[in-house]
Amino acid sequence: MRSHYYHLKPKIITLRKSGRTYSEIRKFIGVNIPKSTLSNWCSDILLSPEQQQKVKRLMRSSADKGRVTALIVNRLKREEYIQTVKDRVIHLAGKLENKNTSKIALAMLYLGEGSKNQRGALMFGNSDPLVISLFLRLLRHCYDINESKFRCTLQCRADQDIKKLEKFWSQVTKIPLSQFYKARIDPRTIGKPSKKPNYKGVCRIDYFSGDIFMELKQIMAVILGP
Repeated sequence: MRSHYYHLKPKIITLRKSGRTYSEIRKFIGVNIPKSTLSNWCSDILLSPEQQQKVKRLMRSSADKGRVTALIVNRLKREEYIQTVKDRVIHLAGKLENKNTSKIALAMLYLGEGSKNQRGALMFGNSDPLVISLFLRLLRHCYDINESKFRCTLQCRADQDIKKLEKFWSQVTKIPLSQFYKARIDPRTIGKPSKKPNYKGVCRIDYFSGDIFMELKQIMAVILGP
């Protein structure tokens, strides 16, 4: 049974002999003929080496465009998914206005990153400015803080600019430079250049309050149970 595109076969063969790709042929004649049909009609046509190279180049270009399109589509789908998740949980931010809820969040954060053996003071360290900011925001929100009781210590690599790092962390923590202890340099990094240019070292926060430390410790004990 002949295809209803059969009347186009002579023109298609002529186009193929001229070195056109199947995509070019379909675009030229304005009909979306199945690739299997085109391949069957043109199976006996031998292209010159130059024409074969041209077809390969065009096919690679088409594939590259397809990959770029797929990446864009996937990125948009990912962004849409992330937005739906964000919309689902965005109301939780307001829950931290309640001090009891904030104390639970603070205790859980301290459980993960704070020192549990320090007596008479809190000791909390991290290399992520967002984590440090969250810890201090919760601490300042939950308790009547005496800002003069804060101390800050930087733990950094040998090739880092300590003055620059101290200024950076002072801005993040809102703790004045006068309350910074002497930075500690990791001796293992001497003579070894940093591979992460954005690494800001570890910022350790000390706050001298045995009462707050004990309260957070008991919150953890109550939540975690015996």
